[in-house]
Amino acid sequence: MRRFVERFEHVTYIALIVFLVVLLSFSLLELGWMVVTAVFEVSTYRLDSDELFDLLGYFLLILIGLELLETIKAYLDKREFHVEIVILVAIIAIARKVILLDTSTAGELIGIALIIIALCGGYYLVRRAGLPHSLRPGRREEP
Repeated sequence: MRRFVERFEHVTYIALIVFLVVLLSFSLLELGWMVVTAVFEVSTYRLDSDELFDLLGYFLLILIGLELLETIKAYLDKREFHVEIVILVAIIAIARKVILLDTSTAGELIGIALIIIALCGGYYLVRRAGLPHSLRPGRREEP
């Protein structure tokens, strides 16, 4: 039974990779189409701020998809999740939210700021925990 569950899990991860690759391909084509139509559109300014924000949003969405793809590949290769990559995906997602932010209340802005601080602090701690003891900040290598 355990072997069946492991095979099912493996097939599921492969299916997720295939779906994510298809989704990223279409998203990349959509982004390319948006850039081409925006650049060759006859107007005073090539890109207004709304179009630029849409393009940046698509760009960051593709980056999030690529990081998710990297997470799934790492799990298939080593059977372990890389917390660092997951935190990076969350940082990119919150950066996308900040870039596309129109209007917000003070509470929402404080919440977003706290999320950013927590994610960056977590990323720092994960990176620091992964370093060899002699290479941590404030430590010198023994001769």
